[in-house]
Amino acid sequence: MAFDPAHRKLIGMLTPSSNTVLEPATAAMLAGLPEASAHFGRFRVTEIALDPAALKQFDEAPILEAARLLADARVGAVVWNGTSSGWLGLEADRRLCAAIHSATGIAAGTSVLALVEILRRQGARKIGLVSPYLDGIQARIVENFQREGFETVAERHLGDRGNFSFSEVGEDRIAALVREVAKARPDAISVFCTNMRGAAVAPWLEKELGIPVYDTVATAVWAGLRLVGVPPKRVVGWGSLFANFGD
Repeated sequence: MAFDPAHRKLIGMLTPSSNTVLEPATAAMLAGLPEASAHFGRFRVTEIALDPAALKQFDEAPILEAARLLADARVGAVVWNGTSSGWLGLEADRRLCAAIHSATGIAAGTSVLALVEILRRQGARKIGLVSPYLDGIQARIVENFQREGFETVAERHLGDRGNFSFSEVGEDRIAALVREVAKARPDAISVFCTNMRGAAVAPWLEKELGIPVYDTVATAVWAGLRLVGVPPKRVVGWGSLFANFGD
């Protein structure tokens, strides 16, 4: 398909300030779609923990300001490309989407809400989780997914406060963690962090393990494409997420 400037599909992505993975990964996933592009707005996130200062990073005000700046680019959707509702509770993302729409008039989505939708469409009930997070953060994620109806049958996490350091975890290490979780035979596995290099390893791990592997950068791209009216199935080579839920 040739580029047509009159029919561009612009996706706004809200990005943690210390994240260095999601932007190139998103661009790579969209490389075969000449009409679709992602545009990024940052707000300050430098660590992931449960103390008040770390939690305050996810207050709505700075996120909404970043969303308003993305609206200046006339994006067709705004997606929070981050996993904070894993420990804050998924209602935080639902409120955020409503607040973004109210502030900008633009449809909004998130990585985590997209992941939950995909898991439900698959019919998954038992899940595996791989993350870089601290013990307390990982425990909150497990609890919040339980509230949404998903049992975490296996998990691995690195005990890192991050956030920049998450990007330095190599693909081989991520793949090893996914393989460990896969031993419990969950219905699906999520690499749950948008500053980890899970998107690149997901397709070949799915073939090796016979289990869907959903990376949260990929789920954000999936959400953004759907919101701007581009079928996600046009993203080729990035795993079962796009092939099986590509409408």
